[in-house]
Parts: sequence; structure tokens; C-alpha cells
Amino acid sequence: MSTFADIRKGAFDTETTGPNPLEDRIVTAALVVRGGGRDDKVMSWLINPGVPIPEEATEVHGITNEQASQGADPKEALDDIAGNLAAALRYGMPLIAFNLSFDWTVLACELARHGLPSMAERLPGLTALPLVDPHVIDKQVDKYVKGTGMRKLQPTAERYGVTLEDWHTAEADAYAALLIAEAQFTKYARQLGRMGPQQLFAAQKAWRAEQQAGLQQWFRTKATEEQGGDPKKVIDGSWPLIPAQRNGGEA
Repeated sequence: MSTFADIRKGAFDTETTGPNPLEDRIVTAALVVRGGGRDDKVMSWLINPGVPIPEEATEVHGITNEQASQGADPKEALDDIAGNLAAALRYGMPLIAFNLSFDWTVLACELARHGLPSMAERLPGLTALPLVDPHVIDKQVDKYVKGTGMRKLQPTAERYGVTLEDWHTAEADAYAALLIAEAQFTKYARQLGRMGPQQLFAAQKAWRAEQQAGLQQWFRTKATEEQGGDPKKVIDGSWPLIPAQRNGGEA
């Protein structure tokens, strides 16, 4: 019987102009394909986002405005990225992304911004996609990780024995997400391995909804002002929903 580590699967990641998936633009992206008894395959894109890259974003992913100006036309690159992701999903290949809601949302907004077909339009009839989010899974199977920021990509990878030298490139982060997922399916085989793609998709949606509700409760009742809490909003109950942040940026 094949294990999750054995099967052919893909992982993707984006690096962007900022942490807001509704407004920021993709600067680099990568799709790493691994397993199935075949060689690894890596596809990567450097995109000219058409807007300035803030210094704080460059400090994270290392791409300057000068470098980005040499990148591909965004409409062509985004269509290529979405096309490759859709092809993998139509094939039935599990597709992994750490804090997937961020990458999926920023891609959806970019496709709409450039008048390109959405992922749903590229995947007609597919409702339960074989999507895997190691960030959501980690918070479900190991609920008591202590320390601020310990749910982000690098410390999560370290907890699962995944080590990389070049963090925060799209290729490295996609590869890290893939290796974390493999480690999770090995460590929690009884819990995760019994679910098919449709069950896992539904389970992750439910887990993430529960996790987001818990996060909102934390912001309303425990967060200090320095952590993003606001006493006035705690009192009147008007705290807004928190958008998906880059690399699992929740508390």
C-alpha cells in the first residue's frame, strides 16, 4: 500500500508585495512536484507585479524592484501558474501549501485583477479538491505548541525535522511545506491516512473554521494592544474577521 510520501504530489508557494492577499501582488511563485518514483520537478516564476515592492517585503523574500522589473508579464505568468496548478488537480495530485488560504486567495485575486479564468472555472465539476494545508493540520494534531510565532513555517518545519538552508524563496518554502506534510502523514498516519481526498478537504475546512473562531476569541479576550487587541473593540464586540496572513501569521 502506497504511503503519502510515496505518491506523486505537488506543493506551491507565493512571495508577494505584502501580507494582504486581497490587495498585494505576487512577485515570485513556485510549484514543486515530488514522489511517485520519478524525479522531482520544480517550476518557478519571477513576476513584474506592476507596483513598487515595499522594503519590508524585500527583506523577507529578497526580491528588489530592479529584479522584479525583469520579471514576466503578470497576466502571462499568472495564467501559467494557474494552468499548472489546475492540471495537477485534474490529475488528482494532492496539492500542498502552508497556510494555503493565503496563497489560494492571493492567486484568486490576481486572476480576477487580470481578467483571467478563476481556479473554479479551470476545474469545472471538482468541488472537493485534494488540497493539503500542513499549517491547519499542525494546529489540529498538536494543539498545544507554546511560544509566539512557533506556528510559522520555519519553526513548524523544525518541529517535524525538516531543515533547509535557504528560507523564504518560493521554491524553498514550497519544498518545506511538502516535507512537513509528508512528516505529518507519517507521524499521524492513523488519523490522516484513513481519509480520502474528499474527507480530508472537508475536515480541513472544518478545522480551519474552528481555529479561526478560536483566534477571534483570543483577540477579543486575551490579546494585548501590542498583540493586536483593542479594548474598545473587545467591549463592543465589533472586532473584524482577521484575513489570512503570510506564512501562518496567526498568534
